[in-house]
Amino acid sequence: MSTMREAHPVGPLQRGLQVMEVFGVAGGPLRPADLVTATGLARSTVDRVVGTLAETGYLRRQGRDVAATPRMMRIGNLYLSGLDPDGSLARRIAELATALDESVSLAVPDADGVRIVGQSRHSRSVAVAFKVGDLLPAERCAPGPIFAAEWDEERWRAWEGRVTGGTDRPFSIVPATEPAAVPVLRGRVEDFRASGWSIDDQLIEPDLVAVAVPVRDAAGAAVLALSVVSHTSRHTPGSLRAYARPLVTACAAEMEKALTHRRPGGTPAPRTGAGGELKARLGAEFLQSLDRGLAVLHAIGTRPDGLTISEAAAATGQPRATARRALLTLAGLGYARETGRRYRLPPRVLDLGYREVSRLTFEELARPHLRALVAKVRDSASVAVLDAADIRYVARAQASRLMRVEISVGTRLPAHVTAMGRVLLAGLPDTEAAALIARADRQPLTPRTLTGETDLRQAVTAARADGHALVDQELETGLRSIAAPIHAAGRVVASLNIAAPAGREPAERTRERLLPDLLATARALETDVATFATHQPLPF
Repeated sequence: MSTMREAHPVGPLQRGLQVMEVFGVAGGPLRPADLVTATGLARSTVDRVVGTLAETGYLRRQGRDVAATPRMMRIGNLYLSGLDPDGSLARRIAELATALDESVSLAVPDADGVRIVGQSRHSRSVAVAFKVGDLLPAERCAPGPIFAAEWDEERWRAWEGRVTGGTDRPFSIVPATEPAAVPVLRGRVEDFRASGWSIDDQLIEPDLVAVAVPVRDAAGAAVLALSVVSHTSRHTPGSLRAYARPLVTACAAEMEKALTHRRPGGTPAPRTGAGGELKARLGAEFLQSLDRGLAVLHAIGTRPDGLTISEAAAATGQPRATARRALLTLAGLGYARETGRRYRLPPRVLDLGYREVSRLTFEELARPHLRALVAKVRDSASVAVLDAADIRYVARAQASRLMRVEISVGTRLPAHVTAMGRVLLAGLPDTEAAALIARADRQPLTPRTLTGETDLRQAVTAARADGHALVDQELETGLRSIAAPIHAAGRVVASLNIAAPAGREPAERTRERLLPDLLATARALETDVATFATHQPLPF
């Protein structure tokens, strides 16, 4: 395997990835001084790395703080898409979770750990807290013995060294630190080899039990582990295995068949990095080597079977020598895996901010966009989702006005009298929208409120055709609102609005004044939502 010893490592790329790793476990925004402490880098170096990552969209400045953006999830999304390019694995675990009414997870081996790469939770109020991207120690979960059964002696020695000597790997739960864990895992491996099932009896957490089976590739290697997790109030490990066995066995067989028939992806889309324009504008403050290295990392993720050095150079528009140095640096740091002459993304790329950003609430996801919009238009802005015949506010930024509408996250309003509601109804099929309008309580709230079914259906049709809706004093006298849709996966999932006092300004003038900023913000938020929701549900 090629390593950094074969070529000088790309220093800015190393340091940039180091900073991204810190954001992967940060738990929220950081100040540059925090990054200096966490990385050991000089303040001037941190400032240049942060500046480059902010200019290229991976970080966002929030006053004196710096926060990771959903763009941090893109490389992780590429890795996950390479595992499940057609979404068939995700569909199967969702179907299995529904059939069993238990949480189901899919995991891959990651050195001496287990990486969760797919999950479907049951609908109970007490659910598994782990998420896609989490890293679990092999000795404390059901999939661990499955993957450990294929470790060579070098890997076993490395794991034993980690148990007895500690680790700086960002595990989501505390790994074992007692020598007694060594014979326990070896014994669990032998049990798995004998039965074909791996059991976790409250190792990962008290009161949780889990069973897991391997999903093997055409060569017979365990490339995935399919797990079912339950609570001790419902199952013992033995009863869970007996209950889940028929469906889990069938699901694993279907997954193995899907893996066997999988084909490599097509030609990677070119991505050259921000490059010349930013370098020309920012000079030495912009680390072009970091930007180019991230472009190479992105490129090798566009094909599940990876890229050769020449293909990576062609995909990024970089000289072959430049792409080679980046790939060797990435491989030496564990962020690219060389197989033959091809480089692929390993699961470790999920440490580059994916896990932490994926924990954002929708309010946290929308807040920077709403605050920026309010700063521009000086009126309040909100995001809402459809909840039966109502809208429910999920994010809001309030303008600084003496007179303002007192609405908070969680507030519900009738959909048919609000601009956001009409946009959300416009995202439904006509029959569904008409049914919601028909059963709504259409009492007039102001003299301007539309109450007739025909009038409301026409207003929804207009919102669908126009791509936005304006409601003038139908909810409350003196209040005017304009709203636009937020799309994800080809459907309307939320709506963004600006609420302004009606005053003496004509409604059409309000539309002309606010619509451009509203639509621009909607598209920016939509980009973040699409990135966030690529491999997980939106956190409404």
